[in-house]
Amino acid sequence: MNSTQLDLSLLLPGHPEEKDACVHRLEGLLAQRRGVEQAHLTQENGKARLCLHYDPGLVALEDLEWAAREAGALVQERYRHETMEITGMHCADCAGSLEGVVGRLPGMLAVSASYATEKMSVTYDQSAVGRARIVQEVVSLGYGVKEAAQAEEEDADHRKKPFALPLELSLSFIAGLSWLVGELGERFLDLPRPFAVATYLLAYATGGYHVTRHALKAALKRRFDIDVLMVVAALGAASLGKFAEGALLLFLFSLGHALERYAMDRARGAIRALGKLTPKTARVRRNGLEEEVPVKALRVGDQVVVRSGERLPADGQVLEGSSLVDQSPITGESLPLEKAAGDVVFAGTINGDGTLVIETSKSPEDTTLSRVIRLVEQAQTAKSPTQRFTERFEWVFVPVILAVTAALVVLPPLFGFPFAESFIRAMTLLVAASPCALALATPSAVLSGIARAARSGVLIKGGVHLENAGTATVIAFDKTGTLTEGRPRVTDLVATAGLGEEGLLALAAGVEARASHPLSEAIVRAAEAKKLKLPEAEAVEAVKGKGIRAQVGGSTVLIGTERLLAEAGLALQGPVAEEKERLEGEGKTAMLVASKGEVLGLIAVRDEPRQAARAAIQDLKQRGIQRVVVLTGDNRRVAEAIARELGVDEAKAELLPEDKVAAIRELKRRYGKVIMVGDGVNDAPAMVESTVGVAMGGAGTDVALETADIALMADNLSRLPYAIALSRASRRMIQQNLFISLGVIALLIPSAILGLATISLAIIVHEGSTLLVVANALRLLGFRDCPSGQLPAISEAAPVRR
Repeated sequence: MNSTQLDLSLLLPGHPEEKDACVHRLEGLLAQRRGVEQAHLTQENGKARLCLHYDPGLVALEDLEWAAREAGALVQERYRHETMEITGMHCADCAGSLEGVVGRLPGMLAVSASYATEKMSVTYDQSAVGRARIVQEVVSLGYGVKEAAQAEEEDADHRKKPFALPLELSLSFIAGLSWLVGELGERFLDLPRPFAVATYLLAYATGGYHVTRHALKAALKRRFDIDVLMVVAALGAASLGKFAEGALLLFLFSLGHALERYAMDRARGAIRALGKLTPKTARVRRNGLEEEVPVKALRVGDQVVVRSGERLPADGQVLEGSSLVDQSPITGESLPLEKAAGDVVFAGTINGDGTLVIETSKSPEDTTLSRVIRLVEQAQTAKSPTQRFTERFEWVFVPVILAVTAALVVLPPLFGFPFAESFIRAMTLLVAASPCALALATPSAVLSGIARAARSGVLIKGGVHLENAGTATVIAFDKTGTLTEGRPRVTDLVATAGLGEEGLLALAAGVEARASHPLSEAIVRAAEAKKLKLPEAEAVEAVKGKGIRAQVGGSTVLIGTERLLAEAGLALQGPVAEEKERLEGEGKTAMLVASKGEVLGLIAVRDEPRQAARAAIQDLKQRGIQRVVVLTGDNRRVAEAIARELGVDEAKAELLPEDKVAAIRELKRRYGKVIMVGDGVNDAPAMVESTVGVAMGGAGTDVALETADIALMADNLSRLPYAIALSRASRRMIQQNLFISLGVIALLIPSAILGLATISLAIIVHEGSTLLVVANALRLLGFRDCPSGQLPAISEAAPVRR
């Protein structure tokens, strides 16, 4: 029985890399194929892959791959994943209404709406429900769906919003003025009651316009949200002749919503600013001439001319020129970097004084900045654990409050309590218990935290990772390329008599030239620097976690660890063994070379620790990280030497990739939540096993963006303490918001039932708490804590010079 793995993204393009109805359907179709024993989803290097176990005697691999592509096409035709941009959402409860109503449609497999991002993600079976039906249901609730053509005009749409907001505010202010005229007129000017009632009714009409429209549409869909509660409370007050209280309720409720929308739009603007970093046009050399074309028309391989002060329109490599480039919009680095021929540059960064000619390496929709924006938008849509908890709480809480309200209206009058008093207490309870602040407590903080991180060169892929990173107490680091520079160099050569140092180096380089490991590259570079002639190696075979084996001149050559030699029956002794122990004590990696049954010598390689590593580790410890661990495939003495040099608490050495996974599991068992920091390639399994996987240098590697939960866009460890600090600040904001929202509810509910709080007081406290939690969360947009001593860059979209 053989097995093969196929990339899920090729079988189901655009599909999220997780198991759902689409994957189940694909597995089922393939499992029915003759010769296929099992089909299941697996993860390899952070990528979702479909693993097929098959009998090669019954089905050829080529036929199986063709069948998988055909099955994927069938699934794509039936199931659809889509994110829709929703317009007209005016409160946090709108998202719940959308989820509840749209989720009841036949064929709807999953729906998740977010007021914070004004987006709705849906997964549906196209054989049971079409997109038009979903849009129709959204529109029936009083919202709209922005189509692709509208999305392209997003800047124009946002320019219109300042006009839409004053309209909402204007209606609210008219309601407030009408209420004030009626209240002052009745109390101090002895105006006739009908006149006062008329002003209150005007307040009802203007303050209740938006809320009533949405409440009616939601009620018709059997969805009783906060809007319904407020309208019922206002009408209830009017039915008792308390027009002033009802008018005040609708005025403050509409004003609160208008200010809430304004505040949330500030946070959304921080994300939209990322999209404005890339210029709209680019200057391209084609057929010997320079022409200005839309950035969307750029092709891979185009030569783009970027003048002084301009933003780069594409990812690519510098062909001509040199200049300082400000990469802070992408990586958060505070200082510009010198870029010259051969260097990699990113779209959205800012050219300095020189002129650069860049060869584009990615299409406009696939640049690092474009992918970051997409990932940030997805991150905002995903719900954090605290948000899911509050939604479950609301699901139980609101029906209970409705039941208590009904009981408060009916029961007390049966025992002689005045109906009017009982009814007004019930209406006060409806206002007091409306969980507006609770609904916004978490998403507002998550939105602000993720937005602030993105503007500072830290990509956080969801609220769950934002929260978990703030509570983890243990951090595990990969060594090579993470704590060290990842560019080792040969420091020592120890050869036995007869071969000589250059002969040893040439033999090792001839074998290592066929490998791609950083240590192999260091040996080859050293041989090239000495201009040595390298022997031809054949049958080169990498031995996982131990070294390399090859044939040179008919003899087997072994290069690697002492374990590799031991497996071949070779014992390490004498001067080579002594030198190995000495060099490893200095933090160097000793690679043993053996052939024809004897040890020929060793090559010592040193990968220097990063300059920022020790300071970053000390910073992390000062911020409450209890334990720092290094995980490496290197030998124990080298790992311990590096650990001592950098202030690491524990070193786990000589680990294979599966051993790193086991080490993470053990750390989680002992300490709880664990952060794993690596390069996003070799450490993907351990990063997936950890609570939060952090990849460094996300701006330079696609794999880091794909595999990590958090990506540090700069290849700089100093961003890690900042990311942890921001996560903890976000978690504090969430906790503060929950305390405020739940505390207000806990205070107002008994006060309303006992008649200690008037409906006016309940309205003021309710709306005040809602605005307070949003304003509190927005403080994260100004978060500037940076333990490395340099403030994180704020990469606002600036005008592009032409």
